[in-house]
Amino acid sequence: MGHFTDLVESLRSFTPLERRNIAMYIAGIMVYKFGLEAFNGSVIALATNRYDHEAISNGTPSRTFERVGLLTGLNQACQCIGSILIGPLVKRYPTKNVLACAILIFGFCSALLLVIDAATGGSFMPATSRTDQPVYAYYGKYNTDVMIPVYCVCGIVYGMVELIRRVIPRDIVGGNVQKLKKLDSLVHIFYEISGTAGAFTTGLVIIPHLGNNMAFIVTPACFLISAVAWFFISELGFRRRPASLQAVEKPSYFKAALNGLYLFGESIWVGAKILFTSRKFVWLVPGYSVALYAHRFLENNIAPQIAQRYMGNSAWAQIIVGGSNLGELMGAFSVLLFTNAVQTPMPWLRLDALMLLVVWYVPFWHPPRGQVGQAWIAAATFAPISYGWASGDVSLAAYIQASLARIESQNKNVSALGAVMAFLYSFYITTYAVAGTLLGRYLDGVYNRTGGAGDGDGGEVRDGLVFTAGVQMTVISALMLASTFVPRGAFAFNPKMISEEVLEEDDGHVEIEEQRPEPGPVPGESHSLEEGFNKSRSYCSSENWSEPRVEKRISEIL
Repeated sequence: MGHFTDLVESLRSFTPLERRNIAMYIAGIMVYKFGLEAFNGSVIALATNRYDHEAISNGTPSRTFERVGLLTGLNQACQCIGSILIGPLVKRYPTKNVLACAILIFGFCSALLLVIDAATGGSFMPATSRTDQPVYAYYGKYNTDVMIPVYCVCGIVYGMVELIRRVIPRDIVGGNVQKLKKLDSLVHIFYEISGTAGAFTTGLVIIPHLGNNMAFIVTPACFLISAVAWFFISELGFRRRPASLQAVEKPSYFKAALNGLYLFGESIWVGAKILFTSRKFVWLVPGYSVALYAHRFLENNIAPQIAQRYMGNSAWAQIIVGGSNLGELMGAFSVLLFTNAVQTPMPWLRLDALMLLVVWYVPFWHPPRGQVGQAWIAAATFAPISYGWASGDVSLAAYIQASLARIESQNKNVSALGAVMAFLYSFYITTYAVAGTLLGRYLDGVYNRTGGAGDGDGGEVRDGLVFTAGVQMTVISALMLASTFVPRGAFAFNPKMISEEVLEEDDGHVEIEEQRPEPGPVPGESHSLEEGFNKSRSYCSSENWSEPRVEKRISEIL
């Protein structure tokens, strides 16, 4: 009961305004996650079915999972573009307004495939197809490759939303690592509750009744509700620039976006130097980026392979993802529950590494086809894997935010925290985009060589999964486990601190204070607006000489 008592007491540490903002943020994010699961799950299932159907109809070798890997990889690469485009907007408008507008645009973009499908003859799944083997007569008659650019456009606005929603928690509670862990894990708990419900509902109810070409019709409505909820969050310290200052500086949006692109590239370079020249931070590359890649590969590549190739129903991948989300929920709750007992991310990261070895059963599993109960078994095995990842991710994210925010960047344009996160996220995106496509092509080759779709029950992918699932995850597990012993003081099973750094106190916005520009013009003094503006030119500063909260936060999670 001691841990539950600590949990109740820790939640009281938030101020009334913080609790109100947290409540509105969580309400919006739960509805957002439900719609997101319906969208992503349905699109991947739709692409899997359509590419398989094209191969059968045209008598060509299957290229299904090469294309699915490309589809998801490019979508995530486009998220980086979205995160860059959002930077200039948060300089001009409150973060919560930008977030609400971005989610509305995302809702519109998510409806593009619905419009394309309906315009080319697509319809809802007929009742006869719900009991018989799947037929594709109700799909729209368009080239399946059209899904790739559409999903890329969705990725741009997806990146905008994902970036801002991860920025807000630190704006709400500051830099205290304990409060960040509590808030991050609390949000992650409700996020995964909704994600689990969304994945199960999509796989068991929405897709079987509407068809995976129409299942994400619920997504635009969910995103609209999220936008309304997020609009009622307070402005989180945003201060509008004086009208006189805006008259001096009116850069075009595209100029600001291009500047953001340059600064993003500079951030990657600075982040790489910080990471690879310091024992204190070099372990974050395998601990954060590689671990995130492994988790995404399991959900977006391995789960669809199991559902389509083992069980013959691509929609059941959402059941497996639902089990993964349930594991994430339990992992985030564990971090919240044991915040005081486990004070560094090392125990959780080691657990994450060991749990990856569970995936070795996949290449040697022979479930009977067409039985939904087998999908539930796979979901149960994915839960402990994702439990380890979520617990490691939540605690590690709080550690990164708290430790790097205390470092003064030697570059005047980018913060140390923003630079490191830019590199870590870009490393993950690049790894996933390349590996997802190449490994998907390899598995398609194994499938085609063993008979493909035209030989009895179809081809086999188990020999390929020995390497793409078992061997790959073993290598990643060993790399992650070794990285946890790199920082000073990390050899203990449950170290109290690592690299001799205490992160329990508020950071005092160390980096911000040291990069704060000179004060702007004061009424009654002879300073010109242009002079004051030139003194404030910094990527990590606001333009009315107030505390530079908003734009610095945007760079934290690139």
